[in-house]
Amino acid sequence: MGRSDRYILSQLMMLFGFFSLVLVSVYWVNRAVGLFDQLIADGQSAWVFLEFTALSLPYVIWLVLPVSAFAATVYVTNRMTAESELVVLQATGFSPVRLARPALVFGLIVTLMMAILGHVLVPASRTQLAERSDEIADDIAARILNPGSFLNPAAGITVYIRDITPAGELRDLFLSDSRDPALQTIYTADRALLVKGDTGPRLVMFDGMAQILRQPANQLSTTRFADFAYDLGAALNRSALRRQDPSELSSFALLTLAPADLKALGATSHQALGEVHNRLVQSLLAPVATLLGFVSLLVGTFSRFGIWRQIGLAVGLLIFVKMIDNAAASAAQKGAPAALNYLGVVVGVVLIAVLLWVAGRTRRIPPVRGLAGAAS
Repeated sequence: MGRSDRYILSQLMMLFGFFSLVLVSVYWVNRAVGLFDQLIADGQSAWVFLEFTALSLPYVIWLVLPVSAFAATVYVTNRMTAESELVVLQATGFSPVRLARPALVFGLIVTLMMAILGHVLVPASRTQLAERSDEIADDIAARILNPGSFLNPAAGITVYIRDITPAGELRDLFLSDSRDPALQTIYTADRALLVKGDTGPRLVMFDGMAQILRQPANQLSTTRFADFAYDLGAALNRSALRRQDPSELSSFALLTLAPADLKALGATSHQALGEVHNRLVQSLLAPVATLLGFVSLLVGTFSRFGIWRQIGLAVGLLIFVKMIDNAAASAAQKGAPAALNYLGVVVGVVLIAVLLWVAGRTRRIPPVRGLAGAAS
């Protein structure tokens, strides 16, 4: 790379870091506010909140990088145009294709970052986040072990505990299960323990009674028990084994899944390949976004009023490419050929080629008629 290329690339990388920091911070704080309310309401500690926000950070970065790359490219190109730096480079004989080389290198760097995040880091963080979410959901003690209060950990479930001993034993338990209107049950027990079972937490009650009201016959039956285990995991709609989502697996793992593993995931080979194609497309859209932002600002002539029309053109073309990408991805998920996933990238490349051709014709100096005859 020449000195001018390194200069433009350094400017792009510096502004890219700034815009990425700002956008990631805004998006991350926005997600963290809702997560904070949810976790604190469930009685979780601040450490759990920090862990969850950290695990969500790779996905936030993966979403923000293309936008920050586009914003950095438009900003740098606009500034260099306003300060006549691009005009000087063009006067030395640089064509639009030659000028776009550092933007292409910058786009490829962002693509590499997107690939590492999308294929490895984001699936790993999603897996860890899902596992920790399951652990938090299983640990319902923070939601129901509040002595002296009637709590509703799930629809149709009401729990009351008079006291909790230092050893963790629940005293004077009341539990009402009215999920089924035709069969309502009330459990009372002198003491109880919360233990972990195969399908989630279980409430083991001792020296208690179960009162069952059957409707519409309006029949009440009473059963006394010395000990009884109530499956809280099933009451809270918790399954014994969490089914992993394809988005939680790395691309290599998705491509090497056996048919039995795909069946365990509840997914088809078409869905697994679609997830890999989506990650590839999002990585390839990064250089498309950067080149669209750079080349669009080369179209047209210099104006003292700025190049706001070119900036608007760049934003409009990026939105157009993203709309095509979303439509193509939706069609591919419904059974269309997998190659359709790359339609947005292809359209973006065609638009870049057209803009480079237009920029080359715009910057070309037309010959002056009669100059040769006057010179002779």
